[in-house]
Amino acid sequence: MKAPDFEYIKVTSLEEAFEQLAHHGESGQILAGGQSLMAMLNLRLAAPGCLIDIGGVPGLREIRRDGETIRVGALVTHRQLEESAEIAASVPLLAQAAPHVAHLAIRNAGTVGGSLALADPAAEYPAVAVALGATIVVQGAAGVRRIAAADFFEGFYRTARQPQEILVGVEFPVQRSGERAHFSELARRRGDYAMVGLAAVLGFDRNIVSRVRLAFLAVGDRPVLAVNAMAALQGRAPDAEAVRAAQDALARDLDPSADLQADPATKMHLARVLLGRAVAQLRQPQ
Repeated sequence: MKAPDFEYIKVTSLEEAFEQLAHHGESGQILAGGQSLMAMLNLRLAAPGCLIDIGGVPGLREIRRDGETIRVGALVTHRQLEESAEIAASVPLLAQAAPHVAHLAIRNAGTVGGSLALADPAAEYPAVAVALGATIVVQGAAGVRRIAAADFFEGFYRTARQPQEILVGVEFPVQRSGERAHFSELARRRGDYAMVGLAAVLGFDRNIVSRVRLAFLAVGDRPVLAVNAMAALQGRAPDAEAVRAAQDALARDLDPSADLQADPATKMHLARVLLGRAVAQLRQPQ
């Protein structure tokens, strides 16, 4: 199947992109890496009248540290994240997640901004952003807005970004002293959509969990923060009893639906498995 006809415009600045979005209205669509969008066009799942290519806009391919924040530009590719020493040192959860994104050819071209803006509930970066309490940065002709990741993802492929706004970057907090990060997912084959995935951060004070964030992917219409499982671990030694309590609490956090990857019972079982594995790894001295 071929994509429907569309107009193509490559812009060289955000201001030009905003002008084109205003001109084309609902028929305008931003194009970044295009790894998801082009497939949707070819399957006739999307039919924009105009693609506005922001790939040539300067300043959106940078990874920059500002104090205790790492700013990742929207056009940074998955491969850049994999290879970034700054990301590995400062945001290890993100570095761990990047190799799980599809296959190498896609990671070479696909972008962080494209993944976050698409808001696929089975994607890795939305869960990482929620787990880390990241801030999504969007910009329109009226100015810049910063949106907490937990508020940005609103449902299946729905976000808080307005039609005339462009996602220009994401800000991640630098990992704190005493924190440890773990990302894992289970898929039928490496590179396939995950059946279930988990982005986890645990902070320790001696051997007691002082901070915990558990964000699951592919178990709902958006990344799911497992607040009851988190409460079961908070303030406790991460022993077998605490892990079982957290796993049991997932029944109150997750209500997965069947999809092409697995049925609800399988997803719940796999979520328990991933949680157990994550805590087992994170409680080990680094």
